[in-house]
Amino acid sequence: MGNIRQTYIKRVAIELVRLHPGAFTADYRHNREKVLELTDLKPTEGGGNGVRYKKLTNRIAGYVTRYHKRQARIVA
Repeated sequence: MGNIRQTYIKRVAIELVRLHPGAFTADYRHNREKVLELTDLKPTEGGGNGVRYKKLTNRIAGYVTRYHKRQARIVA
């Protein structure tokens, strides 16, 4: 069984890949940094909403990584 992700996570991830095709790779850590750089999900300094944003950022980066790997398999 696979993981089911919310539509908004998929929508944001696919849109980021479409707008910035060369920015993402098959490396999760690199993609997480790029998601933080290209979106407004940066955690606040005081910690405020940082946990929620961190979780959302990790989910988007994970889906971008999976999506990128799947697209590479389709092309090859």
